Amino acid sequence: MSKNKLRTFLTMLGIIIGVASVIAMLAIGEGSRQNIQASVASLGINSVIIFPGAVSTGGVRLEAGTSTHLTRQDAEAISMRAPSVEYVSPVVQKGVQVVGGSQNWRTMIIGVLNDYFTIRSLNVVSGAFFSSQDDRAAAKVCLIGQTVVANLYGEGMDPVGQMIRIDNIPFKIIGMLEKKGQNSFGQDQDDVILAPFSTVQKRMLSTTNVNSIICSAVSENQIDQATDEISFILRERHKLTAAEDNDFSVRTQTDISNIFGSISKVLTILLASIASISLLVGGIGIMNIMLVSVTERTREIGIRMAVGAKSKDILIQFMIESIFISFLGGVIGISLGIITSGLVARFGGWPVTVTLYSILLSFIFSAAVGLFFGWYPARKAASLNPIDALHYE
Repeated sequence: MSKNKLRTFLTMLGIIIGVASVIAMLAIGEGSRQNIQASVASLGINSVIIFPGAVSTGGVRLEAGTSTHLTRQDAEAISMRAPSVEYVSPVVQKGVQVVGGSQNWRTMIIGVLNDYFTIRSLNVVSGAFFSSQDDRAAAKVCLIGQTVVANLYGEGMDPVGQMIRIDNIPFKIIGMLEKKGQNSFGQDQDDVILAPFSTVQKRMLSTTNVNSIICSAVSENQIDQATDEISFILRERHKLTAAEDNDFSVRTQTDISNIFGSISKVLTILLASIASISLLVGGIGIMNIMLVSVTERTREIGIRMAVGAKSKDILIQFMIESIFISFLGGVIGISLGIITSGLVARFGGWPVTVTLYSILLSFIFSAAVGLFFGWYPARKAASLNPIDALHYE
């Protein structure tokens, strides 16, 4: 191998590329999975979200969310009658134009109750949350996300105490929310304004319906029980018979996590499978080169056998060469894969996580490739007739 350095390196190249590809693909898949889990967790602690269902018009069923049956009273009923539910907040929202200082910005205002902050694990970096009294009085106060702050006042500014106009209605900023960043759906969680539920519903929307109801189960083990209690309460309140479908839909944090987790898993397997093709090609390359090597070294094999080498000695010699090429290629490939993953994270903006599992998998796979594809050439070399090998030119 040392006398044919270029040929040895080219033989390794398929293994190097294959292992590096597997490491990078698994790192991207794992990073995406963790990012999805973090985004789902940002929806709330043990969260259960109720959305309006679909309505039928002239026998035609419209899309989910077109029903207008969810109300604040539904949320209050859940809070009082569902023992497995700890926190509840109805949610209303509207796209608005905001003017602050000398700038303006298009964003979303969301009307919520105090429980919403606990469910979503929200914190403020400046100021304070609004109170239940603010909701009862429909006070014109709000908390704003840092994206809104940056676009109205500039980075690093503290807007608490400032007055802004939201769709020409004056609001006082009483708090600035802690930065949360983007979620897996590409939404900027900091591009938002939070205000008391009554303020948004009465002063800005003039409606009695809500866009959704967000709840938090007492514990993770009680999420399913909380879902059953919520469904029972809402069906009873909406006077639905046993033959009628729900006019609402209930989604849990676990449901959302499982859906996107399954998608992420399928994509990871697909990417890893494609990358594994490179390892297969690399293994075929090893077999081809080892077969050429057996042909070139036929006379050498004959001499070794003539001076006492057994078939198993020849077999072991060629197997060791094949495994060494594959092993060294795997080590280089792992290093290249880690470097590639870092470059993808830095310049591509993709979340990547290199795990010990992916490194061990690639390492074992590369060794197995060398063992599998090196066996046939080694066996061929070991089965040569010494007399024929000595006469080979």
